[in-house]
Amino acid sequence: MKSYKLLDSGNFMKLEQVGPYRISRPSACAVWDPVLPAGEWKKIDAEFQRFSDGNGEWKVLNNDIKKPWAIDIAGITFNLKLTGFGHLGIFAEQETNWLQIRDIISKRKSQSKASFNVLNLFAYTGGSTLFSADGGAEVVHLDASKSSVNWARENAASSKLDDAPIRWIVDDVQEFVQKEIRREKKYQGIILDPPSYGRGSKNQIWKIETDLLPLLKNLKKLMADDFSFMLLSAHSPGYTPISLENQLRQICGEWRQSLVSSPDKCSAEGLSSDKYVSGEMLIFDKTDKALPSGAYCLFQAG
Repeated sequence: MKSYKLLDSGNFMKLEQVGPYRISRPSACAVWDPVLPAGEWKKIDAEFQRFSDGNGEWKVLNNDIKKPWAIDIAGITFNLKLTGFGHLGIFAEQETNWLQIRDIISKRKSQSKASFNVLNLFAYTGGSTLFSADGGAEVVHLDASKSSVNWARENAASSKLDDAPIRWIVDDVQEFVQKEIRREKKYQGIILDPPSYGRGSKNQIWKIETDLLPLLKNLKKLMADDFSFMLLSAHSPGYTPISLENQLRQICGEWRQSLVSSPDKCSAEGLSSDKYVSGEMLIFDKTDKALPSGAYCLFQAG
């Protein structure tokens, strides 16, 4: 099964090979000139055209692309289709993160038979959920969009993970987290890729600038004593790698200090070996030119 490749970028656009189809889409960070000649950019099956008001539409040149198709990313199958927002059902810039969380979980599971519970918020079509489950985790997959959750379940079935221990939940993120706090639920891993703006399952408003930090403070209450990692990523202007890292250092540092202050829970050894890795999420074309596509920070407990 064919996968994903970035062919070129420039002039605020990106040229992608997504399985059997060549697609061009807007990319605000592609502020340079393309490398490939204009003729290569014309050999496309579809192009998403963005209008000045922020809306857009697909210009389809190959009607076959109107039907759903599938690609493989490191053993996980994604079912793709053209959406009205210009998305396809996959964010390829997350691939490095997906591989890393699968590796973290697999290593922990090889060292312990204890359950590894992962909470994936704003979970979309399930990339992080499926890589976590493939690593051996029990996953709560949560998104406010029923159609996105159903799409993720289709990806699970195509990836032969339909019997994996995944709870599929349609709910508002903030309300669900409050419920989990009341239930005294604990997790070993937490993943979140919040949008700039969104609506919950009952039209609750989400704004990243006002709601992200309070959410993170609540997530601290769900971190188990043997917590392993938190992955925070964003595609919002102003949410740079350093800004995300500063937030995680605050939240995860407070979690660690709470353990250090309780000798019956944990010694101070983990404090010095906790790791924070932050950076831009990048997609590389065949010339190794990088296209920035958002920011991330990964906290790993020592």
